[in-house]
Amino acid sequence: MTASTTAGAAELIREALEVYGDDPQAAQALQAYAGRLAEPVRIAVAGMVKAGKSTLLNAIIGEEIAPTDTGECTRIVTWYRYGHTPRITLHPMAGEPHTLPLKRVDGRLVFVLDGVRAEEVERLDVEWPSPALQAMTLIDTPGIASVSQDVSARSLTFLTPEDTPSEADAVIYLMRHMHAVDLRFLESFRDTAAGRSGTVNAIAVLSRADEVGAGRIDSLLSAGAIADRYSRDPNLRKLALGVVPVAGLLAQSARTLRQPDFEALRLLAILDRAARERMLLSADRFRRSTEPEGLTEEARESLLERYGLFGIRLAVVLIRNGFAEPTPLAHELARRSGLGLLVEALDRQFQARAEALKARTALVAVENLLETRPRQGTEHLAASLERLQANAHEFRELRLLSALRTTGLDLSAALAAEAEQLIGGQGAAAHLRLGLEPGSGPEALAAEARRRLVRWRAVAESPLTARASLEACRVVIRSCEGVLADCTGMDRQPRSA
Repeated sequence: MTASTTAGAAELIREALEVYGDDPQAAQALQAYAGRLAEPVRIAVAGMVKAGKSTLLNAIIGEEIAPTDTGECTRIVTWYRYGHTPRITLHPMAGEPHTLPLKRVDGRLVFVLDGVRAEEVERLDVEWPSPALQAMTLIDTPGIASVSQDVSARSLTFLTPEDTPSEADAVIYLMRHMHAVDLRFLESFRDTAAGRSGTVNAIAVLSRADEVGAGRIDSLLSAGAIADRYSRDPNLRKLALGVVPVAGLLAQSARTLRQPDFEALRLLAILDRAARERMLLSADRFRRSTEPEGLTEEARESLLERYGLFGIRLAVVLIRNGFAEPTPLAHELARRSGLGLLVEALDRQFQARAEALKARTALVAVENLLETRPRQGTEHLAASLERLQANAHEFRELRLLSALRTTGLDLSAALAAEAEQLIGGQGAAAHLRLGLEPGSGPEALAAEARRRLVRWRAVAESPLTARASLEACRVVIRSCEGVLADCTGMDRQPRSA
């Protein structure tokens, strides 16, 4: 299904280039969309000021390369792509792009703008040899609702353009609480030209989750309960595929844990428990403490900056419970931070649907071109567009998922929940669609797919099923047939949809 949809989108772009080849602006845009089909999926990281966007991006990449201070670079849209060798390219508003010098200080990449002001920069392009960037391009955006209207406008213009598809195929949206500004942005992103194609393509992150419980060891449990409540909120549910709690600072530092960090944390772990608990009551107490011997003021400040009190407390407990080497400790800290759950969500919801998301953007671009630059001789192009939009099953799934989460369907709550799962609402993999364990074999998957297929055919044929819900039933049936075909190797052509 995916290969044919991608090929169909590529062919549609080729047809559009034949029609609009004499229009330089349109041709350039179409060639760019053709290029996007061959690129990794583009995922923007957005949120209000100080939500922890750059910190979380560093954690996903596994390198401290995104600036996390409040300097000029945090006001610039910055792309992070895979490259065999590190390179930073500055694209100015006027003039030719040029390469910036690479400079690292204390293990962190430092952006040297050579006197260029943020408002003079269209974007920064960072190429980096990180395995995480082979499957996705990450885009760091300035804060929404900044005190500087120019900064906010830059993000909104980039992510929610009025007349063209967004540069991003999907978005990770960070929020510290569910605020009206957060909902307004997600509504705007859904309502862009790409969003109107009918899908929910955002994952919300309850960022700085360790602060929910005031830095207590059980802070992530409290944050998880809040995230679960948010994910069921009807206002947010229709805009995001889920809410994941992440302690971003801990995730970043765990992924970049250094030997001096480990040695400092180990000194704290062997300290008397009562003394340690007293000194970790507050950041100020920790800074002023003279224990343990050998832990310098500089080391204390570094631990607070990199881990926060929550991270220090958790690391000490883990060391005392057997994580006595840097690598196992780093892995456990990253797991406890919630980063793994986010990466899994990105894989299930975005990377597994990457080709469909990119193809959808290409179709919207052609649709927008037909609307904004109408001309004679486009009838066959419009027909090709309509045919691909109607027949590509991935798009039908995305539209149904959006309908289930927004307007709803005339189905029972149980059937609606099952339909959402079967069309990939919890992830596109077969076991996720069928509600089975990850290690389930082809026979178990096929048996469950047959059972679901029989049930949904019965639902579609039932006189009690509302006529308005029949198309949704057909989409679910086709999804079941697709899973069954994948498991058995039978002909994947639709039989009843």
